[in-house]
Parts: sequence; C-alpha cells; structure tokens
Amino acid sequence: MRSNTDTARSAVIGLSGGPDSLALVAAAAAEGCDMRAVVVDHGLQEGSASVAEQARAAAETLGVTATIVRVEVETAPGESVEAAAREARYQALFAEAEADGSDVWVAHTLDDQAETLLLGALRGNPAGMSPVTETASGRLVRPFLQIRRAETVGACEELGLQPWHDPMNDDTAYRRVAVRKSIIPALGDLIGGDAAAPLAKTAERIAADNALIDEAYDLSPTNDCAELAADPAPIRQRRIRAWLRTYGVELGGGQVGSVDKLCVEWRGQGPVDVAGARVGRANGRLYVE
Repeated sequence: MRSNTDTARSAVIGLSGGPDSLALVAAAAAEGCDMRAVVVDHGLQEGSASVAEQARAAAETLGVTATIVRVEVETAPGESVEAAAREARYQALFAEAEADGSDVWVAHTLDDQAETLLLGALRGNPAGMSPVTETASGRLVRPFLQIRRAETVGACEELGLQPWHDPMNDDTAYRRVAVRKSIIPALGDLIGGDAAAPLAKTAERIAADNALIDEAYDLSPTNDCAELAADPAPIRQRRIRAWLRTYGVELGGGQVGSVDKLCVEWRGQGPVDVAGARVGRANGRLYVE
C-alpha cells in the first residue's frame, strides 16, 4: 500500500491509534518521509490516556517519533461534542506543525470521502475533501483519499500492528456511523455494486470545483447586503457562511438560503432562526442576535 505523499515537505501526522492513522504512519515511515506523529488525547472517553500511550508506543515500534498532546474540548451553543473535538484536534496538530513549518497529515480514506458527501448532502451542502487543502492555520494533506478503509486494516494485520478500535465507531446513534453501516451498504445493494467508490468520485469533483471557486473569487466574509446581492448566488452564500462563522455559527445549505433572502428578496421581513442564532437585517447590513 502506497500513499500519495509529498516527501519533500516535513509532516506532522495525526495519530489516533486506529487502523487508518496507524497505517498512514507506517506507510510514511516505509517511504522515508520526514515526519513525526502526534497523538491528541481529547479526554472524552474513560481510558483515553492509555489509548494515547498505546498509539505512541505503536509509532515508536515503527521508528517514528511520537508525542501526546492533551486538549480540553469545549462545546459552543448548538455545537456537537464530535465537532468540538475535531476543532480542538486540528488546533493542536497545526500548533505542533507550526513549530517547524510542517504540513499536517490526516488519514481520511475513500470511505470517509463517501460518508462526508452524504452527510453534507443531508445538511443541504454536499461537500468533498481535497488531497491538499490550504487553511488559515497551514497546509492539510490527506494522502489516503484513494485508499479503502479495508486496506488500512489489512496493512496493520500484515505488519503485525494492533490498532485501537474506537467503540464510538460501532454506535449508530452517530450519523456518520449510521451512514457507514446502513446507508452506504443499502445503496450498494440498490446499484448492485460498490456505492462508496462513485460517491467518493462525486465528492472529489465537488472538492475540485470548490477549490477553483476559492481561487477565482473573493470569498471574504461580509454582512453588506448590497455587496452580497451583487455576487452570484454560490459566491454570496459562501460569503454569508464565512461571515457567520466569525460568530461561531455554522450553517448548512438549507439554512443559508433563508439568510440569503434577507439580501436578495428583502421586503422588510424580520430575523430568521438558524443554528442556534437569529440573523436579521438593519440599515442594509446583516446582524446576529
């Protein structure tokens, strides 16, 4: 199994101890990449410190330097613990990477790509992940986007590695787990084949389209309704979401439409309720209550 990696740049690899991230560390080590592993302990599950230590030890058996970073997970109003943990994890990884100018590598697979597409579509905002994403915090690299989850499990078995299996990954109360265990297999039965691959390909195209839009247009946040109304709808809605994000409000595609109407279909209507906040218009500008 070979990853699609840029070995010319140093990397900090996010290591959970699961088969995907453990296989990524092993692949990077085999290819002689300049990298180190960072295990982020969120402290959300009993025994998380022990799991983190096992992950660190597994990396060191591969000859890879690994450190453990412990973080506090705090949720904003209306934010899920899963989302808050993800945010805390990326902040920790980018802080580690900033110290020596490294990229951050994470082990998202083709299966993760397919799940992300469906979950985004259910929120009215179908999305895909890019192999390389330039963020405000640094460069995020996903070398395994063309690799199946089963391959990472097989690689760990072949190398004699004992990955950690997160019990949350079996709990269908979480939407991603339900999509993974029920929805995608049902879609496979419907089409008589593998549904994850075409879903991932669609997500890949969406990610490429979004990257082009990001490069070609001004997507800076603004609440100026006249300025927003002059933008094409896809650009306007991205700018609205970016502005709301500065208040910690994250909108899906369906919700942003109601805010969009305050800019392009203004008839004096009152504020709209979205994602735990109220957004209104006054004096030609949007505001958040």
